[in-house]
Parts: sequence; structure tokens; C-alpha cells
Amino acid sequence: MRGTRRLCVLVGLLLVLGPVLILAQQGPLLVFAVVTEIPQDKSQVTARVYVNGEVSTATLFPTEQAQQNMMWRGLEMCQCLKAEAQKVPEGYTFSSFRMLGPSMLPMPLQGIAGECLLKKALEFAPRLE
Repeated sequence: MRGTRRLCVLVGLLLVLGPVLILAQQGPLLVFAVVTEIPQDKSQVTARVYVNGEVSTATLFPTEQAQQNMMWRGLEMCQCLKAEAQKVPEGYTFSSFRMLGPSMLPMPLQGIAGECLLKKALEFAPRLE
């Protein structure tokens, strides 16, 4: 009787914790992104993200180490980056990243980067008059 109860508890734990263990074992994802929105604190940034062949809008959460990086402090709109990230419910979290030129992005993001740069240029151009 006691052995049956332990077996039931063990099976229950496996059913509950199984998916969590599988997700925890997944390695980092390769994420390419074009920054579309930057708040003042830069602790979370909205971007168009390319992961596993799909483009979507997601929030990027840099770790404290990444936030201390000089490149991250100078982050601007339309900036392109590549990072190894972990998927979290709210978006992606990462500790290291690399800035890229728009031509180094996957093809689906190159058009988005180009549109972003044109929009940025048109917003800047009236200030020159």
C-alpha cells in the first residue's frame, strides 16, 4: 500500500515537473533583432526578432552584465543585434550580444531594418532646416 502511494506521488511529480525539466535543458536560442523602441532605462527593449525562421515583435531583457556594456548604453533606434538568448514568457533574456550592420541580418529582418532607418532619417531631416 505504501509503495503504491510513493509510486503515485512519483508519477505525479514527473507529470508536473517533466515539461519544466525539458525546457530547462534547452540551450540558448540564436536571436537576431532590430530595435524598434527604447525606453529611458534600457532594462527592456522592444524589437522585431528573428528566431527559428520566424519574425515577431518581442521584448529583450538584458542581464545586469549586458546592461553595463558600453555598446548597450549607447543603444539607439534601428540598431541591429545578434544574441544567444533564453526564451522567457515576456520575451527573451540574454547576457551577451553583438551589434551588426543591417546587411548582416537574416533576409526577413533586412527589410524591417531598412524601413526603420528610413523612418529615422525622415524624422531627423526636418530638424536640419
